[in-house]
Amino acid sequence: MSDAADRPHLTARQAAAYLQINEKKLYELANAREVPAARVGGKWLFPRVLLDQWLMEQAHGGLFADRLLVGGAADPILEAAVLALSDALGDDALVGCLAGNSAAGLAQLSARRLDACAFHWGPAEASARQQSALLVRQRHHEEWTCVRLAWRDVGVMLRPGLDVADLQTLLAYDYRWVLQPPGSGSRYGLQLAVEAAGFRLEDCGEPLAVRSTRSAATALARGLADCSPGPRGTAAEHGLGFVPLGVESLDLALPRAVFFRQLFQHLLETVASAPILRVAGALGGYDLSPLGRVLPITP
Repeated sequence: MSDAADRPHLTARQAAAYLQINEKKLYELANAREVPAARVGGKWLFPRVLLDQWLMEQAHGGLFADRLLVGGAADPILEAAVLALSDALGDDALVGCLAGNSAAGLAQLSARRLDACAFHWGPAEASARQQSALLVRQRHHEEWTCVRLAWRDVGVMLRPGLDVADLQTLLAYDYRWVLQPPGSGSRYGLQLAVEAAGFRLEDCGEPLAVRSTRSAATALARGLADCSPGPRGTAAEHGLGFVPLGVESLDLALPRAVFFRQLFQHLLETVASAPILRVAGALGGYDLSPLGRVLPITP
C-alpha cells in the first residue's frame, strides 16, 4: 500500500489490501452498494476517506450503521416510510423522524446530529439551482450527497369549510394566516408566489406563528386560522381544503457515508413499497418516479 498512501482514490487491488479482504469479496460489496465506490471508465475506484468512515461504522457491530435519524421538512409519506421501516426492524435498529423545517434540519445535519435531512426550496423548475445554492451554504456540505424523493404539489392549505379559489383572493381579504418560521421551505415557497402575484408576505397580516407545516395543518383543522402554505399531501392528511400553487421537489441531504448504509437503502426501498405507494395515492399530489436519483451539489 505504500504506493497508494497519498492517493485519495484506491483501485480495487489497493482497496482490498487496505481493507485486508480479497478482491472478489470487495467486488461483491461494491456491486451490492455496501461499500463506498464509484465505477469510472469501467473500473471501480474507492475513496479512501469514505472507506475509513465505512470501517468506523462497522465497528462494534455497526455503532452508527444501526441508526438512521431523519430531520428537516415534514412529509406524510416520508414519515410513513420511516415508521414502517422502524416497525419492520424492531429492536435491530433505531429509525426515527424528527420533523421541523428545512433550514433547521440542515443546521442539525451540519452539526452531525442527524443522519439525513428532508428539505424543499422553491418551485420544481428552479430546484436544481436553488437546492444547490441552499446546500453549499452549509458546513460540511462537501461531505454530502443529495437524493431526490419525489415531486409534490404545493399550495395553500385551507381550514375545513373555507371555499377560496385562488391566492389573490386570500391576500386581498383579511384571512387569518398561519406561517412557519423563516427558513421553512413552505414559507419560502409562499413568499415567492406572493411576490409573483404582486403582493408582499407582509400582506398576510399578523400571522399565527408555528414550528412546522404539521403544526400549521393542526391549527387549521382546529379552526384557529384560515390558511397556511403547505403540500397537498399534508392538507389531505388533515382533511383540509387546498389551493394549488405549483410543484416542488422533496429531497434528502445526507453524508455520502450514510448513503452507503444498508439502513438508508432500506428506507428508499420502503418509500417505493406498495403500502407507501398506496398512502401517496390516497393523499394525492405525489410523483415518485425520481425516487433515489442522486443530484449534484454545485455552487
